[in-house]
Amino acid sequence: MSFTLPSLPYAHDALTPHIDAMIMEIHHGKHHQTYVNNLNKAVAGTTLGESALEDLIRDVSRYGETIRENGGGHYNHKLFWTILSPQGGGIPTGPLAKALSERFGSIEKFMKEFSAAAAARFGSGWDWLYVNDQNDLAICSTPNQDNPLMD
Repeated sequence: MSFTLPSLPYAHDALTPHIDAMIMEIHHGKHHQTYVNNLNKAVAGTTLGESALEDLIRDVSRYGETIRENGGGHYNHKLFWTILSPQGGGIPTGPLAKALSERFGSIEKFMKEFSAAAAARFGSGWDWLYVNDQNDLAICSTPNQDNPLMD
């Protein structure tokens, strides 16, 4: 088994005017594909290519920077494509809105804290809303292609 680039769940131009087709084609088909290619090269000849991506990410400190960067890049982008939507945007509603308000005091306070974490990240990185080990919503910012799943 090797890692593969997932298909986008929408057309390259579906997020226009926010992200145009050319940017999507470059970021998905070239940038993300490079993470996949480099990850496959890094695990070639080992049993790591048989691992689920999430398992590889959870233990990534055992495998070195090449797998950390490319495995993280693949995982983060794979998730990223699924949370973008042509019908998305706006203020959260339903259970997510309730959970954000309970944890952060209000959706507005969550948005302010989330934005502050992203603005504080120098250089390349990601900002995350995730469920921590205490089963609470949390915000963190990670450098480069790191993410909260990593050890």
